[in-house]
Amino acid sequence: MNTLAPERGKLLVSEPRIIGDVSFSRSVVLLTDFNEDGIVGFIMNKPLDYSLSELIPEINQKFEVYDGGPVSQDNLYFLHRIPDLIPNSHLIQDGIYWGGDFTTVSRLINEDKIKTEDIRFFLGYSGWEHDQLQQELQSRSWVVIDNEDSDKILSDHMQDIWKNKMRDLGNGYEIWSNAPENPSYN
Repeated sequence: MNTLAPERGKLLVSEPRIIGDVSFSRSVVLLTDFNEDGIVGFIMNKPLDYSLSELIPEINQKFEVYDGGPVSQDNLYFLHRIPDLIPNSHLIQDGIYWGGDFTTVSRLINEDKIKTEDIRFFLGYSGWEHDQLQQELQSRSWVVIDNEDSDKILSDHMQDIWKNKMRDLGNGYEIWSNAPENPSYN
């Protein structure tokens, strides 16, 4: 299958064949940085069993935290849609921003000025060197697609994004949209 070139703002959709990969099985990764040093992204559909207030007691709201990927899982990262409220934000694409001043974020959350659909928190990130991702693409571990869901990618309605993308890809992928995660459960 022909896919797009990976670049900032695109989605990496894991191929069904990477079953068993704890981090990336049934994952959809939003690519947030793509330069000569490598590629960075965040897994968009793997919520953890932690809330933000459990990780940072000063925050009094229970925002969901997601597994961003296997790299640097002791660090908290965030994507958002509110650069006018969060200084030092970096545009990814289509109104989605990465990072910014976390002290401001904490204060705004406690003041109920940030909604859950405006921001998403991650422990860790996904990262590749250029050659590494190219090898994974050549071995058909990923499909690169446009982020046609940029207006709702941070919402909690994206739990089924991998399943939906399998259906959208067609050409034999749609059968995987309803397959059990563990084939032995079939």
